[in-house]
Amino acid sequence: MTIPTSFPRLKVFRFPRGIIAYPVAVYHRFAVSTADVEHLLAERGIIVSLEAVRLWVNRFGSQFAICIRRERPGPHDKWHVDEMVVPINGVKHWLWRAIAGNGDVLDILIQLRRNAKAAKRFFSRLVAAYGVPRVVITDKLCSYTKPIKAVTPGADHRARKGLNNRIERSHRPTRKREKMMGRFKSPRQAQRFLVAHDQISTIFRPRRYRLSTLSYRHTRADGKVMLPN
Repeated sequence: MTIPTSFPRLKVFRFPRGIIAYPVAVYHRFAVSTADVEHLLAERGIIVSLEAVRLWVNRFGSQFAICIRRERPGPHDKWHVDEMVVPINGVKHWLWRAIAGNGDVLDILIQLRRNAKAAKRFFSRLVAAYGVPRVVITDKLCSYTKPIKAVTPGADHRARKGLNNRIERSHRPTRKREKMMGRFKSPRQAQRFLVAHDQISTIFRPRRYRLSTLSYRHTRADGKVMLPN
């Protein structure tokens, strides 16, 4: 992955963009903590605190996600939509996620409810960003029916068992990071982290089964963020 040219000017930072981009990419690529990233940088002779790593991830992770989303081709016209429960400070929240037919994450939204109003809010957000899809695949939750007809009246809504396995698998990295982080601390923190994590982690995980060996190596090389010598 190339260093985004739309980063804010780094006047108040003592490290160049390449060094700051490395811990941000590593934190989202691997299931590591900020302390682990601090040790990786220390092995390369770069001494920073884990608090500095946390600030870099929070500030520049969203910049990475914006650049990745901008450079990505237009989304597939088949959407998979699902929701998963996310406990935050003892309160049950719901993570709504939508992915395209090719597996790219379109958007996520943390909400308190799992009803038709919450579904309509999420679908309105998706349609505003990507337009109306041809097919929408969901589970058998009844809350989807009316919002899909209202927001995407021309879409073919499919809610049969087994069709939504693709998005069920996309929840796994979130569960893994949630466990690693000791659960999310607030809805705002979860939203900010997951929006960046879903976009950044995808470019480091090319679909090996769809690529030849040569294409896979080229794709993997394009996803690297290297420290300058």
